[in-house]
Amino acid sequence: MRKILSYVLYTALMVGANTAAADDASLEALRVGDMQKLVVHSSPKTVKPIAFVGEDGNEMTLEAYAGKHVLVNFWATWCAPCRAEMPALDALNRDLGGDSFEVVTVATGRTPAPAMKKFFDDTGVETLPLHRDPKQQLARGMGVLGLPVSVLLDPEGREIGRLIGDAEWNAEEARALVEALIASADNS
Repeated sequence: MRKILSYVLYTALMVGANTAAADDASLEALRVGDMQKLVVHSSPKTVKPIAFVGEDGNEMTLEAYAGKHVLVNFWATWCAPCRAEMPALDALNRDLGGDSFEVVTVATGRTPAPAMKKFFDDTGVETLPLHRDPKQQLARGMGVLGLPVSVLLDPEGREIGRLIGDAEWNAEEARALVEALIASADNS
């Protein structure tokens, strides 16, 4: 039944999507299951280019991901819901990540890289980046007040949705939403 519902919602989105991107009404239709917690904005919000530390130790901004939909997940090693959510984010990225979509993880606060690596090893994460926001400048700039928070960006780098708290990102509902975003980007 869930597969049928996902297919119906996905098809409805594809019929209603414009050539530039999925509109907020189409995303709204896909808010089922854990995705009900996703707040879809009526219009995209600008994201300031605030630097954080990339996996290679160099400064970078989210502009590095321009041209694709991005799910930015803010997390920390001490966060129990983050630990529960991370394997699902990894599976979503492993299966759907590519030229049109990517999951980008950013650890906030003073978390040393070895502790982040151990966290990923302990939770079985293999495909997600080990980016850091040690001074929480990116998190504060994007209005992140607690963890975990996942922010959905369009290919222009604008925020189109936000989910506060953990979610089952590898569930059919989440996959249907991401697949619809990928299809809308591929059709533009």
